[in-house]
Amino acid sequence: MEHEAAFPYGIVKIKFLKGDIFMKKTLVLAMAMALGVSATAFAANPFSDVPAGHWAYASVAKLAAAGVVDGYPDGTFKGNNLMTRYEMAQIVAKALAKGAIGSDDKLVGEFADELDNLGVRVAKLEKNSDNVKITGNIRATYVNYSGDATGNYTKLRSRLFLTGAVNDNWNFVSMLQNDQDLNGSGDNANGDENNTFQRAYLTGKIGQVGVTAGRYEGFIAEGNVYDNRVDAVQLTAGKTVKLTAEAGKMSSASSVTADAGTSAAGKFYRGTIAGNIGQVALEANYVKAFDVKKLGGNDDQIYTLGANYTTGKTTVGAMYLKGSSDYNDINDKDAKGYVISLAYGAAKANKVGSLGVWAKYYNQGASTVIAHTFNAAYKPEFGFKGYGIGVDYTLAKNMVAGVQYFALKDKDNAGGNLDRNTLWSQLIVTF
Repeated sequence: MEHEAAFPYGIVKIKFLKGDIFMKKTLVLAMAMALGVSATAFAANPFSDVPAGHWAYASVAKLAAAGVVDGYPDGTFKGNNLMTRYEMAQIVAKALAKGAIGSDDKLVGEFADELDNLGVRVAKLEKNSDNVKITGNIRATYVNYSGDATGNYTKLRSRLFLTGAVNDNWNFVSMLQNDQDLNGSGDNANGDENNTFQRAYLTGKIGQVGVTAGRYEGFIAEGNVYDNRVDAVQLTAGKTVKLTAEAGKMSSASSVTADAGTSAAGKFYRGTIAGNIGQVALEANYVKAFDVKKLGGNDDQIYTLGANYTTGKTTVGAMYLKGSSDYNDINDKDAKGYVISLAYGAAKANKVGSLGVWAKYYNQGASTVIAHTFNAAYKPEFGFKGYGIGVDYTLAKNMVAGVQYFALKDKDNAGGNLDRNTLWSQLIVTF
């Protein structure tokens, strides 16, 4: 193998053959030249047998000062001794560690086997080792229900995210989820685990259009309409004004209610337009969902208009919602709704001591919600009204604790509007 390196006086060529041994002083001079160490680059001489007037003096001294080559315990260099490929690989490894050469240097490729035996990791030779990024989180929750519907449970949820780079513009993302019921009842009462492949999708760009396709987390109207898995395709475009188009199938109902795992609805499509005017963020949505389970299998159309005003750490928001479904007409249900919100600060996982508090008031008719984002007990077919408050605090890096309380009441329950209160506490650990 022939290694070429630029040098102020021309091109230096060093030829290596498998099994070669090398004259030490000749090789070190050649390597110094290959690394760009010129004859005018002088350093203190650490070796007694390399006089200042010697032709290899500058190169040997420079490499020794950089920690690339070492001498013998008696303070000599012994440049007439022979070197093996393994010894040469040690010099290359030190040059890599000192940043004198890069992992794409031809010397690294030439001595790849020897470097591997030395335990040196070479990024270029292992270019696919970091192609997949693994992250995750663990959430422990204790939930207590009070009011007209009571109960409690303790659960542990673990999520593992795998993100693989397809190319410079596209990534593949998947998520595995494990749920454990710690109450001693349910599917995993005896240590059985519920494992599900929750997400698997491609995300990237085609020109200026962002694309997400596959099974991913759907989030519509700040979660007031829907927050759960979808099997769909989503397109986004625009900067000042952002446009979103999405179509597919809604995968599951709320994970909080007894309907977890059932289909919330069939196919759906939606369009969103969003943008900012000064400190006010505006968003409008149109959603068409087919075969909505809690609306007796009827279709539903939902319109939303929301605004959030932010000043400093404080955000005040309001959203108007209107649904249109045969279910409302048949059962004389309220088709309108609104949500008022107030938030201050945020608990950031990487900032110990950071704090976030929030409060919301909900008044949503049955046809304005499909699978809500909040952690409260509710019956979407009746609609609901009431408030929720919460606080989150970062206990340590990547450890965030939170407590939420919801006091909701059915809005249109022919059998009597029930009080449904939820106390939700959690600890989320990310890694």
